Amino acid sequence: MHNTKKESEKTVLVCYSNKNAKNTLHTEESLTELKFLAETAGAEVIGTFFQENDNFDPRFMIGKGKVQEIADYVSENNISLVIFENELAYTQLRNLEQKIKCKIIDKSNLILDIFASNARSAQAKLQVELAQLEYSLPRLTRQWTHLSKQFGGIGTKGPGETQIETDRRLIGTRIKVLKEKLEKVSEQRKTQAYSRKKFFRISLVGYTNVGKSTLLNALTDSDVYVENKLFATLDTSTKLLELVISEDEKGKTKFPKKVLISDTVGFIKNLPHNLIESFKSTLSEVIESDLLLHVVDISGENFPEQMEVVNDTLNEIGAGGKKIIHVFNKTDVLTDTDVIKSMKKLYGDSVFISAEKGLNLEKLITAIKSELNKENSERTLKLKADDHKKVSKIYEMAEVSRIKYLKSGIKVTFTTNDKNYSYLEKLIQ
Repeated sequence: MHNTKKESEKTVLVCYSNKNAKNTLHTEESLTELKFLAETAGAEVIGTFFQENDNFDPRFMIGKGKVQEIADYVSENNISLVIFENELAYTQLRNLEQKIKCKIIDKSNLILDIFASNARSAQAKLQVELAQLEYSLPRLTRQWTHLSKQFGGIGTKGPGETQIETDRRLIGTRIKVLKEKLEKVSEQRKTQAYSRKKFFRISLVGYTNVGKSTLLNALTDSDVYVENKLFATLDTSTKLLELVISEDEKGKTKFPKKVLISDTVGFIKNLPHNLIESFKSTLSEVIESDLLLHVVDISGENFPEQMEVVNDTLNEIGAGGKKIIHVFNKTDVLTDTDVIKSMKKLYGDSVFISAEKGLNLEKLITAIKSELNKENSERTLKLKADDHKKVSKIYEMAEVSRIKYLKSGIKVTFTTNDKNYSYLEKLIQ
């Protein structure tokens, strides 16, 4: 037997912050998250460099002295990879590689690599490939300089074209094909979404690795894949959550409400825009939901900043106006309990849980039921005398208070929300 385990690349992380830039998201804390990302991708982080100044260098981004410092460190420690927190232009990548003498990538490239490793479904693979190609297209000059000679001869006629132009055209064609395939997937999702209209739909949203998949498993008794890594979940997982809205005097269920709850891909600071664009068909589940559960890792030092990133991303995909319940997770490992008091004041609709330990999940269920009940009102529909299957459907989707069997048909009075009533009304018509 041969040992085929891939050896970890010795890696250095670099983050640059411009003092003059407004609302910069690049701080020393960013290196902690970048380190987690690099380790998720399988890198061995040996060192980190952070520079903050007001002298932005368009050639290297960081100062020339810092470039030399990193180059010396790379040479002395046999480093094979340098990862920048900041997005790098292709000219900066080229200039840095000439000076530092090793492979250099930026955070966007790193995230795309992780997404490519974690993509399981055909849809996720299409989305990742599209994002990778759109990322690489403007960087062809750096990647193909060794092939940029013109060629001509038989079959080309005229001066010919450069290899870069050929590859750019091929990539452009592939991007077009991928977009067409994803458009078809999007249409299929719309068909699936229509069949789900009779259900109240909830989506779990939040920063990556805050425990959304663990919460989905705890609520629905399912076994969605969970791992302590960034972007472990790329594909949307939808499960059925059955809630008992009320009980009669004997404690028997009067109104079981079926709810669909979906786990979605986690967000992250400085998530590449083309990645968000590529995953819009997956994130459409969020847009179509009736309620969002914003899951937050309250034990993390930077959770307020992470909440802001999630809110910005929701606005970007068109889901900013959705009703949200803030679910503060991982309270079992929280050291400063005063944080809970301050969050209760800021977010009156908040719930504090531990998905892993199953703590306070009943309070979350109560909050969800409360949102369901807010939309409910009493309605009446008249059916034909032999429409017993439709009567059963009303019992399934609503709380029936009165039913009268008349000579002209069946008169049913029930309580439900607008969406369910609209579905039942069309069904009966």
